[in-house]
Amino acid sequence: MATVINMPRLSDTMEEGDDILAEIETDKATMEFESFYDGTLLHIGIEEGETAPVDKLLAIIGEEGEDISGLLNGGSAPSVESAKVEQKEEAASAATTAAAIPEGVEVITMPRLSDTMEEGTVATWLKKVGDTIEEGDILAEIETDKATMEFESFYSGTLLHIGIEEGQTAAVDVLLAIIGPAGTDVSNIKDGGAVVSPETHIDTAGIPPVKQENKEVTAVGSGNSGGRIFASPLAKKMAADKNIDLSQVKGTGENGRITKKDIESYTPVVTKSEPASAKETVIAPAIQTFTPAGEESIEEVKNSQMRKAIARSLSASKFTAPHYYLTIEVDMDNAISSRKIINELPDTKVSFNDMVVKACAMALRRHPQVNTSWKDDSTVYNKHISIGVAVA
Repeated sequence: MATVINMPRLSDTMEEGDDILAEIETDKATMEFESFYDGTLLHIGIEEGETAPVDKLLAIIGEEGEDISGLLNGGSAPSVESAKVEQKEEAASAATTAAAIPEGVEVITMPRLSDTMEEGTVATWLKKVGDTIEEGDILAEIETDKATMEFESFYSGTLLHIGIEEGQTAAVDVLLAIIGPAGTDVSNIKDGGAVVSPETHIDTAGIPPVKQENKEVTAVGSGNSGGRIFASPLAKKMAADKNIDLSQVKGTGENGRITKKDIESYTPVVTKSEPASAKETVIAPAIQTFTPAGEESIEEVKNSQMRKAIARSLSASKFTAPHYYLTIEVDMDNAISSRKIINELPDTKVSFNDMVVKACAMALRRHPQVNTSWKDDSTVYNKHISIGVAVA
């Protein structure tokens, strides 16, 4: 029986095969492609020098003289890869059926809100367990690798279960929430893990993305009551652009939620003018507090999805793009004069290296973001400063 061979996704985990069919050039190297089947080479789908995407017909191997017109005209023949995929799909279908979903219950999974989204973080839940949900209500704000977006419900009912709490990150298709008739027992669904549902693919054409800041605050205090302010991502961005305090804005949306309309119609409250000296006060950049010599301390700040995406792109750039390094000249006249005066003190000897190291330490204290190290899920801010100098 004829076997279809598609353009492979070459990797370092590929097992040994038999005869070498071809040499295939990828974006990283030219690699030999071995045959995993015995037979006669009946057809070549991609000629030498041609480029094709992964999974396009590369060749057909079968018995000599076998009719392969059906395969060339758009038909297909079972292969090892397709058989594995079918087995996985059948297993997933069986697992989904095993966890019987009660009548009227809808399972909502983490949606794929962008083409490159692999996981999402629940920034804010706008509903809580037990709340009545209407179709079109905003359930939560979900942070992707590109933006924070509102996620609305496509079903009506009662919010029975929340699978991902605020601040938690989960992969696409992981159980996000369960909506259904009030009082329905959904314990068997909650224990079932990830569930495949039509909620996975969401049309985001009409959802306004909101540009993220480096450190985005999703929960802010409300005005007079001291509670939490509910505002849409777009309203937050507009308020930040216009320097509007959200605690002073009265929301007209559901549950007092602040919307774009509220920001556009907001009129600032007139307050007493401050003294001229107060208005002219310039706030200096925040400088890290002093850490005694010899003591080490750190602070971990959770990475946003956008920050993770930036890190992946920069890592790819570092390893795939050529780099060049810049050297600058510095006027050291003042440093020379200062060193001369300092070294006139008894039992004191300061080198230019000492001055450079001191300047670096002062710069790190003023810019603590530079004195950090990267972890997959967080950025480590070092409170201490440790500088080593290599001497040839």
